[in-house]
Amino acid sequence: MKKLSYLCFIWTLVLVRRSRGEMFTSVQNVKQAIRCEEKLMDYLRIYIDQESERLQDIRRFYDKVWNLHTGLYAGSAAAVGNPLVAFTLIKRLHSEWLNVVYSSRAQRNTEDLRFGYEEEEADLPKAEDLQGAARGLMRLQDVYALQVSGLSRGRFQRITNGEVMNVCLPDVSVSLSGDDCFMVGKVAYEQQDYYHSVQWLEESVRLLRGAGGQWSPEDEGTLEHVLDHLAFSYFKTGNVSFALSLSHELLHHNPMNERVLKNVEKYEKLLVAASPPRADGLKRPASTHLRTRETYERLCQTQESQSARVKDPVLFCDYYTNNRLALLLQPVRREVLSLQPFVVLYHDFITDAEAKDVKRLAQLGLRRSVVAAGEKQATADYRISKSAWLKDSAGSNVEKLDQRISLITGLNVKHPSGEYLQVVNYGIGGHYEPHFDHATSPSSPVFKLKTGNRVATFMIYLSPVEAGGSTAFIYANFSVPVVEKAAIFWWNLHRNGQGDEDTLHAGCPVLIGDKWVANKWIHEYGQEFERRCSLNPEE
Repeated sequence: MKKLSYLCFIWTLVLVRRSRGEMFTSVQNVKQAIRCEEKLMDYLRIYIDQESERLQDIRRFYDKVWNLHTGLYAGSAAAVGNPLVAFTLIKRLHSEWLNVVYSSRAQRNTEDLRFGYEEEEADLPKAEDLQGAARGLMRLQDVYALQVSGLSRGRFQRITNGEVMNVCLPDVSVSLSGDDCFMVGKVAYEQQDYYHSVQWLEESVRLLRGAGGQWSPEDEGTLEHVLDHLAFSYFKTGNVSFALSLSHELLHHNPMNERVLKNVEKYEKLLVAASPPRADGLKRPASTHLRTRETYERLCQTQESQSARVKDPVLFCDYYTNNRLALLLQPVRREVLSLQPFVVLYHDFITDAEAKDVKRLAQLGLRRSVVAAGEKQATADYRISKSAWLKDSAGSNVEKLDQRISLITGLNVKHPSGEYLQVVNYGIGGHYEPHFDHATSPSSPVFKLKTGNRVATFMIYLSPVEAGGSTAFIYANFSVPVVEKAAIFWWNLHRNGQGDEDTLHAGCPVLIGDKWVANKWIHEYGQEFERRCSLNPEE
């Protein structure tokens, strides 16, 4: 029995250790961070109570000594001739002041607070989490064309036709401090992304100046730090005059800063040179892998062509049975979104209870989502989420979903003809940039099942989101917003087995909300009599 308890304890430690880090990749982990900070608040409250008691004692000691100096000692010179008065004065100066100044109680209170912090430290965000969260904010800024000044006020706004427009109005929001903006700008600065660092550091300077440059002990940077980073960012973007102006402001705070003095000399020489560097304005860094960035972002922002598609007479909605007896009494509500590629939305596919259970089953197994990298799989910035794989034996609801998918699609979804159910939770600015679900290389890990390529995708929306998170089909030029409890289905391959390039799609960044989806990828083998080849080899 003891051995079993020990193994359970070790396994618990393994689960906890696996859950550490990469907090920014899953909103579920952000929720855990809230509970972690609640524990830290308990430690801090105890520390404040203990320190308050200690400071009350110090105040009492001060009042006692002050009364002696303003009363007894000042009243009569004869007081010092009293041996009792002299003794208490000598004792106080020799030991009482020593006990107050070098109080072990103060050190003990601080040590208790630090011990409490260290108890929770393993579950606290790492530097990678802070950097990932900052990059998530910059991603949202870019994809949804958000104004940094609006974000700092807790508002999601962009400029449209010269006017400030609200992209969405969140139910709950907070404003950012000058130090918050500094941290985002610093992350961009350290990545040599001066397009973003200038914008966020400018906002940080504005906020810190508005606060009179006041510094709080919990802050990372001062106004001087921000000005220093901003000056160099402007220099790197070619705006030497702004860099010089900010450097002069820095010298006002610290006239003896040798590095800044050298920078000023350098900037002045550049400005009087025959051909100083040109300030071409801020340019967003080019994407090294995203060739369809403009279309992708436009679809994420506007859900392009949705209004036109509603009026398309070729598209339709109906109650669908797929000629299955099990669906005759309770057909599914089907909405055909596109014929090429063939994309269908099934409304109310899953119940609230089923969705809740699937998320519960997946939580302990959530790991950073990976993408194909040759024959292996690896994490990538263009996919920010955590995922878990659920076998049909994981719970009765998982098996029910497999049966329901099979009824609706008519396909064999049992493993290995169908992959296990992948449950995904998106993180801060969580997204998956344009990609194909089917393998485009013979060395892809998709073929490890030895059941052919992914012929179809069935994706279930397990939760609603307030804003963002649409599924955008890039070449088909339309996007599908998250519809709670619905499921979306499309064919990845033509009947001849060739990949359908029109299925290039993306998961737009989640602007506000906690997005959960469940993916069922269905393979070629096992579908020979369910989706037959066409007589036309081009289809």
